[in-house]
Amino acid sequence: MTGCPTALPGRPFGRVLTAMVTPFDAEGELDLDLAQELAVHLVENQGCDGLVINGTTGESPTTTDAEKVDLIRAVTDAVGDRATVVSGAGTNDTRHSVQLARDAEKAGAHGLLVVTPYYSRPPQEGLIAHFTTVADATELPVMLYDIPPRSVIPIEVETLRTLAEHPRILAVKDSKHNLWAGSEIIASTDLAYYCGEDPLNLPWLAVGAVGFVSVIGHVVGDRLKEMLDSFEAGDPVRAKEIHESLLPVYLSMNRMGGTIFAKTALRLCGFETGQPRLPLPAPSEEETRLIAADLWEAGLVLVNPNTMAETAPKAGDQ
Repeated sequence: MTGCPTALPGRPFGRVLTAMVTPFDAEGELDLDLAQELAVHLVENQGCDGLVINGTTGESPTTTDAEKVDLIRAVTDAVGDRATVVSGAGTNDTRHSVQLARDAEKAGAHGLLVVTPYYSRPPQEGLIAHFTTVADATELPVMLYDIPPRSVIPIEVETLRTLAEHPRILAVKDSKHNLWAGSEIIASTDLAYYCGEDPLNLPWLAVGAVGFVSVIGHVVGDRLKEMLDSFEAGDPVRAKEIHESLLPVYLSMNRMGGTIFAKTALRLCGFETGQPRLPLPAPSEEETRLIAADLWEAGLVLVNPNTMAETAPKAGDQ
């Protein structure tokens, strides 16, 4: 099995991963130079030891298969010896997912993120067949992505227990919001749990999660790392303080959605990654002001949310 450079015992994909946006230029085309700059920034300045690319936050529904491959190569070239690069390979078409997985392996990805097939609403036996088929297609380790708010269908506890027997299915990114179900899986399998819903990062640590796949990590990866370090060092009070300092950021992300929030927050912090591709719109002036106000409250930018004066620090100076 291909190794993940930041794997640790019980943490097959690292600890603090950011679900990275895909940078576009002014014409809306993939900007690989910006992608490499962003990857380096997230690793060197935000403390991330993993990056998830070609996921939903990375606008995978609107990037081509060829763009996905180019992005993998660019990011692994930039940080592949310092961070685990996980590529999204999940769709609601198993054969297409298999092809994306094989393309990712050839392009140098260290692992795969495979989401529950969306819209089709397959039964649990269909989920087992889908995930197993994709995991069988390469030698890469697999992180399942359980997100019924988008896929409608949850991965049930017994299904997860079955999938945990596969030698390459090693982890779950959980956005199901069910700590009880997750606790059952953590207690009864070797699957590593990564919180996929930023406001629940700290609660998930309390029941055994090993890390995060974060959207807000674009601008507060360093705080997330400190929160995780504090919790594991036996200082829950400090971990709670950091969690509470992030409440305005959680609010902002949930108000706008991951991609729009992340690209706007990066811009306000001095790091341009372009606008989203439709159907995701660019934020309005008022929406940008609201994000600025939230980042201001969290102490992340020096932008006055009322005047939008350009006084934000550069991303690397945070």
